[in-house]
Amino acid sequence: MIQHQTVVILGSTGSIGTQGLDVIARHRDRFTVIGLAAGGSHVKLLAQQAAQFNVPEVVVADESKVAELREALDAAGASFTQIRAGREEVNALAASGASVVLNGITGSIGLEPSIHALKAGSQLALANKESVVAGGHLLFSAQIRDAQINPVDSEHSAIWQSLRSGTHSEVSRLIVTASGGPFRGWTREQMSTITPEQALNHPTWNMGPVVTINSSTMMNKGLEVIEASRLFNIDADHITVTVHPQSIVHSMVEFRDGATISQASPPDMRLPIALGLSAPERMGDVAAGCDWTKAATWTFEPLDNEAFPAVELARHCLKASEKHTTVLNAANEQAVHAFLEKRLPYLGIVDTVRETIDHLDAELSGNPLFENVAEMEELEDHARRVADELIDNR
Repeated sequence: MIQHQTVVILGSTGSIGTQGLDVIARHRDRFTVIGLAAGGSHVKLLAQQAAQFNVPEVVVADESKVAELREALDAAGASFTQIRAGREEVNALAASGASVVLNGITGSIGLEPSIHALKAGSQLALANKESVVAGGHLLFSAQIRDAQINPVDSEHSAIWQSLRSGTHSEVSRLIVTASGGPFRGWTREQMSTITPEQALNHPTWNMGPVVTINSSTMMNKGLEVIEASRLFNIDADHITVTVHPQSIVHSMVEFRDGATISQASPPDMRLPIALGLSAPERMGDVAAGCDWTKAATWTFEPLDNEAFPAVELARHCLKASEKHTTVLNAANEQAVHAFLEKRLPYLGIVDTVRETIDHLDAELSGNPLFENVAEMEELEDHARRVADELIDNR
């Protein structure tokens, strides 16, 4: 029997947050939402969520949105909901001691709330991969007990589930699957004129714009290799990426005896979100399973590293240092935004990231670990400035 749990959702108006609330709506007897946080781009939706789930307090990161949010809450019938605003209030909500904190914030700004949730003793249902990629040991040193992080990315949830089949010492390698995105099979020459509209048209998943662009360049898969290595303590050389266009097998674990265990289901993020909320137990009425009465074909093919160099770049950074992965993530965020704003060509995204890493490589030698979040953010800001300069000079 799954015990009743209190839940805080960070990034509630985004893709992960809205699907998380959809899961909770089907299991109101198991969960009580005690707080929501969002950036402030979708104030009316945040107000509607607060009204639907009788949420006592919401936090909007953008302090200029408070008056608009108050009006929206009153209009939605949620006059009882209290408003807090600003980044520190997001951290305070994460640290409120909820049973589970679902972190669906996009970007490295999600690291600090993750740390606060862990230090408060909450179970962290983590969909913010940047917490792992940019924060490195800062996140894991905040854990106060083993198994406090429940991975919510579909690939890492699949690995997490598959790892139940053996011990850590029995693992031979992790196999991370990739859909291939909208440009699977394209050459670099064919990619030279790709537009944001084309790149945002993912064939399988419905995700936010940054994640969707990352999926198209395969940078998302590079970040996932870093995340898998750190979450499961597996060396980068023992993590393989394979392209699986059907997106049914979400990732696999190969054990030393040659057995491979996979987790398969139709592409639906509610499944890993639900398990992130309820683990180690599973809930019913979450998502549809595979239809085994119909013929189906699952294919797997190697990743074209020449056309999609982001994974090898990420692997290089993982081996180099924690600070290299921070620069990788920060530079990529800048490049993606520049592409979406049509200030950078598509192929310029990964090229800019590589150039930023090359530019800062000498500075990243020495102590490879951060002392605190402020030091990490200082390096991020530096990397973003370098990336912006490279973008402006193109």
